[in-house]
Amino acid sequence: MKSTQKPKVVVTRKLPDPVETRMMELFDVRLNLDDVPMTQAELADAVRTCDVLVPTVTDNIDAGVLAQAGEQFRLVANYGTGVDHIDLATARQRGIMVTNTPDVLTEDTADMTMSLLLAVPRRLVEGERALRDGLWTGWKPTWMLGHRIHGKRLGIVGMGRIGRAVAKRAKGFGLSIHYHNRNRVHADVERELEATYWESLDQMLARMDIISVNCPHTPATYHLLSARRLKLMQPHSYIVNTARGEIIDENALIRMLKAGDIAGAGLDVYENEPAINPKFLSLTNVTLLPHMGSATCEGRIDMGEKVLINIKTFADGHSPPDRVLADI
Repeated sequence: MKSTQKPKVVVTRKLPDPVETRMMELFDVRLNLDDVPMTQAELADAVRTCDVLVPTVTDNIDAGVLAQAGEQFRLVANYGTGVDHIDLATARQRGIMVTNTPDVLTEDTADMTMSLLLAVPRRLVEGERALRDGLWTGWKPTWMLGHRIHGKRLGIVGMGRIGRAVAKRAKGFGLSIHYHNRNRVHADVERELEATYWESLDQMLARMDIISVNCPHTPATYHLLSARRLKLMQPHSYIVNTARGEIIDENALIRMLKAGDIAGAGLDVYENEPAINPKFLSLTNVTLLPHMGSATCEGRIDMGEKVLINIKTFADGHSPPDRVLADI
């Protein structure tokens, strides 16, 4: 797409002020200042008239929306790394390019993962809640006991950028690093992280003290941690998910947490966001966060800068640096 006119861009949610200011300078942009999620009908109306749509994870860019795209619509510049909310196959069929914002959220998400790896076994949220509720009457040798993580075995499901960043942090806390991945990582990475590869996810799950979910959500990873696989985990083990809620069978996880078949969980993502299964709320052995993994000022601005570069490159008639392949 090369034109002397500024491309028409629709942004579906409120973005950081510096990002929106720059967008207004570069493009003919329609912002969502009220930050109210757009309906499917509004998304369809947007792609009929704009050149570029900038959605977020809260938007379902499905075949129905893309079917309404006008001839001028050629780019979905996603504000975020994950693209499971975009119908990539339909986009490819219609000649619509999709870009995302990789790399900029790795450290932030790994920090949040490590926070949950510490918080859940040490019962930090339970302790904070007990203090606020006036239940603390002084130090006691046997009250609010958790478990140390030093020396424990951490099993990482998905050894991509975030998985490796989690491993680096966890190694510093004295955890033994294990991982399952679609493909084994390079031997140099394994040596650096002192990581043990498990070809069998089932075998790894049965032998770990903590499981960290860091793989993307794809059709192949939907309910990857199924009821059958969750039952392989040991009663003293914990699970942390900062990737996508759809990777874990939530109903099975709730049953196991309630029965004490696993010790606890730390969740930042859920199957049906923003709806949370109400059964989670009654459990004391689960720490629940509202999808905060990428919620840093620096990260959100970096995401916006990636979007700006992708749109500007596309508008200048070149291939954007962060094109998403439809078969990922």
